[in-house]
Amino acid sequence: MSKTLAVLASGRGSNFQAILREIEAGKLDAEIRLLLSDRAEAPALEMAREHGIDARALPYDRQDRSLFEQAAAQAIEESGCQWIVLAGFMRILTPEFIERFPGRILNIHPSLLPAFKGLKPQQQALDAGVKFSGCTVHLVIPDLDAGPILEQAVVPVYDADDEESLSARILEQEHRLYAEAIRNLPDS
Repeated sequence: MSKTLAVLASGRGSNFQAILREIEAGKLDAEIRLLLSDRAEAPALEMAREHGIDARALPYDRQDRSLFEQAAAQAIEESGCQWIVLAGFMRILTPEFIERFPGRILNIHPSLLPAFKGLKPQQQALDAGVKFSGCTVHLVIPDLDAGPILEQAVVPVYDADDEESLSARILEQEHRLYAEAIRNLPDS
């Protein structure tokens, strides 16, 4: 049985696109039924529409996230999706939203969690002088970047690296790792 996915994205959707490529190539038994964005101009929306995926921009207000989260939860429940995949979704979900979908929300973070949580983890890694960084797919819990780890990929940090070069190498691994993590999820 194919895994059904709802994707939340804020930007270009490169992780979404990488997952979609794996599905279309027959390498990932999954179906993306829904893509939701907090930004009407997010390129991921158009990409999803081009592939026949229900794609919606939902209103987002920093002061009151409840409008977005209520609309998102309703759309996800109506779609019947088993899993929610955060793919470059640059918002923190409230505990109420997370608890509505316990153990069903995945995120990918560009560090080897539990190291370098939050924003700019690549720069955090460079500032700390580590020799290895990477990315982590984890289940989302109310604590930021603290959920159970599902998969990790290691990337070397070179002396000549800056935030951009390290980010690019980590992103390559994110594209591979996210599909792998989804492949290993249980069928509900």
